[in-house]
Amino acid sequence: MDSVFDELYEKYHQDLFQFLFYMVRNREQAEDLVQEVYVKVLRSYERFEGRSSEKTWLLSIAKHVAIDFFRKQRSWREKMMTTFDWMSQPLHDPYPLPEEIAVQKEEIQLMYRCLGRCTIDQRLVVVLRFIQGLSVAETAETLGWTESKVKTTQHRALKRLKQQMEEEAAKGGWHHEKIPME
Repeated sequence: MDSVFDELYEKYHQDLFQFLFYMVRNREQAEDLVQEVYVKVLRSYERFEGRSSEKTWLLSIAKHVAIDFFRKQRSWREKMMTTFDWMSQPLHDPYPLPEEIAVQKEEIQLMYRCLGRCTIDQRLVVVLRFIQGLSVAETAETLGWTESKVKTTQHRALKRLKQQMEEEAAKGGWHHEKIPME
C-alpha cells in the first residue's frame, strides 16, 4: 500500500490541494483537509473498485471532506452567534482576504471574489470543470450527479458568476463593460 499511496500522492496531491483551496479559500485549512482526504484514502483504498479513475475517486472524497467542513463551519457559526458577546469583544479576521492571496491579474482576483458568492454546488462545478479541467462526465462521476445536472449547474454558475463580476466591477470602477465568460 505504501508504494500505491506514494504514487497517488505524487500524481494527485496538487490537484487535491488546488480543489480544496478554491473551495475553502484558505491555504492552511486546505492543507488540513488534504490530510483528511489521505486518511480516508488509506482507510478505504482496498474498497476502490476502479469503476472510475483514481483522480475522480480522490476528488469525490475531497468533495465530501469539503462538504463536511462547511457543515461543521455552519454549526460552529451558529454556536458563536449564540455564545459570543458581539458588543464587548471586537473581531479581527486573521486570514488574508482573497485579494491578498491572489497575485494574478485584476480579472482573476475579481473572479475569485465572486466565486465565493456562488453556492457550494456551483463552486464545486466551476472548480472541477474549469480549474481541475474535468469533463462534464468526469465531473458528474466525481459529484455523483447526472451529466444534465452538471450542465445545468454549470450554466447557472457561469451566469451568476458573470452577473456578480459585472456588479462588482461597476461598484469598483473596473473599466470593462462586459465580462466574457465563455
